[in-house]
Amino acid sequence: MSPEIAKPEFQITARSWLGPYAGIALAWGGSFMFIKLALSAFTPFGVVFLSSTTGSILMLLVARIKHVALPRGWRVWLKLWFMALSISAAPGVLTAVAESHASSSFVGIVLSGLIPLMSLFFIVIVFRDEPISSAQVIGLVVGLIGVLVIFAIWQGVGHNLWWAVIAVIAAAGCVGFSYPFSRRYLVSLDIDPIALSCAQLILTTITLLPAFLLDGRSSSAIPVKAIFGVLCLGIFANGLAFMWNFQVVRAVGSSVASTVNFLSPAVALLCGIILLHEHLTWYEPVGGCIILLGVAISQGRLTLPIKRRSAT
Repeated sequence: MSPEIAKPEFQITARSWLGPYAGIALAWGGSFMFIKLALSAFTPFGVVFLSSTTGSILMLLVARIKHVALPRGWRVWLKLWFMALSISAAPGVLTAVAESHASSSFVGIVLSGLIPLMSLFFIVIVFRDEPISSAQVIGLVVGLIGVLVIFAIWQGVGHNLWWAVIAVIAAAGCVGFSYPFSRRYLVSLDIDPIALSCAQLILTTITLLPAFLLDGRSSSAIPVKAIFGVLCLGIFANGLAFMWNFQVVRAVGSSVASTVNFLSPAVALLCGIILLHEHLTWYEPVGGCIILLGVAISQGRLTLPIKRRSAT
């Protein structure tokens, strides 16, 4: 019996994956607001290090309560380290760098919209786990048009700094890479999602420790909102959301798991406008909708009237 059919006891079923899926959307959608709050006292390295540390402590407690052992073997930990770099360390720092000079709404819309397209790119082009279809090509083109709109390409890059835009794109590429990577190299190991999440957070913390010691704080005073942002990032966006993400990828696959980014832009947008009082231009939500349209086309959720030649 293949690993896809024989599912371990800890794996969530097809009926129960919607709860973790919704939790990821709320946690990752709200994470952009939490990052903005944490940046009031910490540098991008400090934000990611402290939130990863908080998430590590939480997941270690969860693992101990549920009697879950950490993975064993240096090869497994090497794969987990690559996973930690792609889904946590690198995109976390890049996202925080972008939010240092851009609104959380802008970063949330762009990053959440680009991740499914980047995931599709790596699945189809790099890992070649699926054949390329015409719908995928059209979806990628539509998504790229949405990216140009949200960046206000007719104005250069709008009111955003060019290096902040590059940071967002790079962060989306890292997370997009992590989905097919985890599907190919980690899901087949049948390791408990709690152990996977705990291990990758520990590795993220260790990796960013030197950077935090050198450049971790941006202010001598630490306001309450910065502490609140770090704690929420660590508990929800890092600890619980990563565990839920592994569960959803294992249950329904990386393509479906990446579609959580349909919901997280709306959460990021509402948090930025209502709670942070950020200014929103007309082309940012329009471009975000075009990106999501491209994602829907590429993943077969919107059927196009493409004519097919009948066989002779």
